[in-house]
Amino acid sequence: MKPARTASATPEPSEGPARGLSAWRFVVVFGGVSLLMDFVYEGARSVTGPLLARLGASAALVGVVTGAGEAAALGLRLVSGPLAERSRRFWAWTIGGYVLTAVTVPVLGLTGVLWAACTLVIGERVGKAVRSPAKDTLLSHATAATGRGRGFAVHEAMDQVGALVGPLTVAGVLALTGGDYAPALGVLALPGVAALALLFRLRARVPDPVGYETTADAAAPEARDSSGALDSSEQPVPAGPRARKLPRAFWAYSVFTAATLAGFATFGVFSYHLTVRHLVSTAMVPVLYAAAMAADAVAALVTGWLYDRFGAQVLVVLPLLSAAAPALALTDTVAVAVAGVLVWGAAVGVQESTLRATVADLVPVGRRASAYGVFAGIMGAAALAGGTLAGVLYDVSVPLLIVVVAGIQAAALVLLWVTRAVRSTRAH
Repeated sequence: MKPARTASATPEPSEGPARGLSAWRFVVVFGGVSLLMDFVYEGARSVTGPLLARLGASAALVGVVTGAGEAAALGLRLVSGPLAERSRRFWAWTIGGYVLTAVTVPVLGLTGVLWAACTLVIGERVGKAVRSPAKDTLLSHATAATGRGRGFAVHEAMDQVGALVGPLTVAGVLALTGGDYAPALGVLALPGVAALALLFRLRARVPDPVGYETTADAAAPEARDSSGALDSSEQPVPAGPRARKLPRAFWAYSVFTAATLAGFATFGVFSYHLTVRHLVSTAMVPVLYAAAMAADAVAALVTGWLYDRFGAQVLVVLPLLSAAAPALALTDTVAVAVAGVLVWGAAVGVQESTLRATVADLVPVGRRASAYGVFAGIMGAAALAGGTLAGVLYDVSVPLLIVVVAGIQAAALVLLWVTRAVRSTRAH
C-alpha cells in the first residue's frame, strides 16, 4: 500500500512558511493544542459509562450512545471535509470544532437528565467532526517534511499526554467530592481556554502551512515504490473529472478500516462492565482510562516509526489488538480486565496515528481534506456498528460478543492482505 520511506527521503526545511517556524515546531505546537483539548474531552469520556449508568442507562444504551458519538465524530466529516476543502478556511473549521468541545464538556457535568447527557456526549463528538478533516490537512502539510508516520505519531503521543492527565484530574476531583461530576467536569474548562489561546497564536504564526509541503517537495527527489511508480501522495492532482475522484487504493484501504472498526468495542462498554460487576470503583475508571491513553501514546510512537520504515504492513497489528481487547477486558478478574483496557488503548493509538498517516500517503494534496472526510465517514458508520454491536451483545452474552469480535477481526486481516495485493498489482 505504501512504500517504506526513510527520514532522509523528505528532509525538513530549515524554516517554516511563516516567521521561521520549522515543520517539527509546528507539529509540536499543534500537539500542544491537542494535548490541552484531549485533557478536556478525554477527561469527560473517561467517565461517560459510569455517568450514564448513574442516570439510569443500560449497557445497550451506553453502547449505542458511545457508538453514535463516534459515528458523529467520524461520519459528519463527510460534510465538514469537503466544506473545509471548498472554502479553504482550514483554520476556521479547526477553531470552530475546538470551541464546540470546550463548551459542551463542562455543561455535561451539570445535567442530571439522561437524554440531555446523551445529547451532550454526542455533541462533544460533533466538535471533533467539525475540526478533524481541516486539522489533519494542516498537519499533513508539515508531516511531508517530518515524515508522515513520525509526524502524526508525535502529534498523537502529545494528544495522549492530555488524555492521561485529564482522566487523572477527573478521578482526583471525583475522589475529593465524593463522586460529584459537576466540579470534576467543570474544571476541564481551564485547559479548554488555554488550548484555544494557543491555537489562535499558532494560526497567526503559520497562516498557510501548505508551504511546508511545497518546500519539502522541492527539496526531495520523487518518492517511488519498488516498481518505480510514483507514490500516490506525490502524484500531481489530475485535471478534469478525475480531479474529483479518490484513488482506488484509498477505497480498498477504507474497506479494511471499516471492517476492523465494526468489530471494535468502546471504552464505554468496558467501563460499564467494570463498574456494574464491581471490579473497580467509579473513581478508578478514569485512572484506568488514563493508563489506556498512555498505552495509546506508546503504540502510536512505535507504529509510526515502523510505518515510516516498513510501510502499511505494520497495520496487521490492529485487528490482533482489537480482537484481544474484549477477550481480556470483559472478564471478572481485575488484573486481566485491566490488561484488556491497556490493549484497547494500544489499538486506539494505531487508529489515531498510523491510519491517518496512510490516508495522507494515498491521496494527493488537493483532495486530502475530502479524503479525510470520506474516510472518517466510513469509520463513523463502522464505529456506530461496533459500539452498538458490543453493547447489545454484552446484554445477551459476553462469550458471544468475544467470539463475534474475533471473527470480524479475522475478516479484517484477510481484507488487509487483499488491499495490499491490489495496491501491489496496481503499482506494477
